[in-house]
Parts: sequence; structure tokens; C-alpha cells
Amino acid sequence: MSGRESKTVAESTVTFVRTMTQMDANLAGNVHGGVIMKEVDSAAGTAAIRHAGRPCVTAAIDELSFLEPVYVGDILTVTATVNDVGHTSMEVGVKVEAESHMGGERRHTTSAYLVMVALDESGHPAPIRPLVTSTPEEERRRAQARVRREIRRERAARVGGAGLD
Repeated sequence: MSGRESKTVAESTVTFVRTMTQMDANLAGNVHGGVIMKEVDSAAGTAAIRHAGRPCVTAAIDELSFLEPVYVGDILTVTATVNDVGHTSMEVGVKVEAESHMGGERRHTTSAYLVMVALDESGHPAPIRPLVTSTPEEERRRAQARVRREIRRERAARVGGAGLD
């Protein structure tokens, strides 16, 4: 990355689309939660890399909620958006929706917040560029991300762990 020029939310947002197959099914016949988690992590990582302009890794999954099942044959749409950035870490929000391969309404099935850390060439945390918000929705998401960051810091202080910036 050259410099710390700002980047907008839209410039790093990614959407992945994939049809769920029998290979994705669990013993109950639905799509395995771990498959969805992998899609969430992949999308969040890609959005983080697009924003930071350098490799990024998952430092924490702050929340991951399964709201509805996903079925074999569903078309899964995973959208990842950078919500806020610190010095070397950022929060990425991910929304997962599913719809029948036969068409129909999209169902909001999963939501997650991941903390991603940018890495330099030596694998150490690296500074990332500022985030520019341009809509009231992006500002709302940023404000909520900052509250979650403060909660993560407080939790880390209680258990003696390192906080994320």
C-alpha cells in the first residue's frame, strides 16, 4: 500500500454468490454451519484486503448468528463491508442471504462481525488507511462498530489479553 490515502466503504465491499450443493450438507440435510462460516470468513478477508491493500488475517469473530437454515440448492449471497478501522485492525460486517435455486424471496440467514488485522511483509500488524463513510447507514454502522470495539477492549482488559485497535 502506498501511503495512508482514504478509501470509501463501497470501494472495499465484496459480494460472493455460490449455489449450495450436497457436498455442503450436514447430517440433518441442511447446509453445514461450518461451510457458511468459511464463506463469511473468506468474504470478510477479501473486503479487508481490498481496503488495506495488503494481506489481512482474522483476529476475532465478534459475533456470528445463524438466523435461518440454508438448504441444499439455495443460492447463497455473502456481502462483506468494512464498518470501521483502527490503526492496524478493522471490523468487517457480513450479511448472508439465501434464496431457492427455483427463485423466490431472499432470506437473511446469517450475520457476523469479524475483526481483521493488516499485515506487513514480515507478518506483523501494519497501519491501514482511513475509512470514508458517505451515507447515514455507513455512519450508523461505523458508530455501532466503535461501541463493539470498546466492548472488545474492556473484555481483553478483564482477561489480560491484548486489545485490538
